[in-house]
Amino acid sequence: MTSPYAEITGSETRTGNGALDALIGFYRAFNSRDLDGLAANWAEVDAPSMDNPIGGIRRGWPTIREGYAKLFGGPASIRVTFHDFTSQGGDNWHLFVGREKGTCTTPQATIDLRIRTTRWFTKSNGVWRQLHHHGSIEEPALLAEYQRAIFGAPLDKPA
Repeated sequence: MTSPYAEITGSETRTGNGALDALIGFYRAFNSRDLDGLAANWAEVDAPSMDNPIGGIRRGWPTIREGYAKLFGGPASIRVTFHDFTSQGGDNWHLFVGREKGTCTTPQATIDLRIRTTRWFTKSNGVWRQLHHHGSIEEPALLAEYQRAIFGAPLDKPA
């Protein structure tokens, strides 16, 4: 699938392509800190998984939701744009692999974020839902700065 968009912020007009619309829906919900929108985007109950430097490894929507709730309830405001991505899929699955750029703003500082990101969506009962997300930060100093902004200090070991 070729996307009509070079980057996804969540403010794009839906395309009529279910997988791309689900990706747009994720960024719309994340960037507006909308837990109900995220719940509608992720696969239900125990199926989904997530692995990133802030949320750690989380399995199942309830623990993924808990991670978003902590993040949204904390002092940091995070906005990201998905860009430099590829897209491939079939009738019932779609994989987006690319990068996120954005900012993490706290009362003390603003950090420019650069995150490698994969998002996998599946179609079940006619609805596209996110099944898996993996994000990583390649730059150790940026990772430490981001974790310091969210947790107060870099993590010594994975959460």
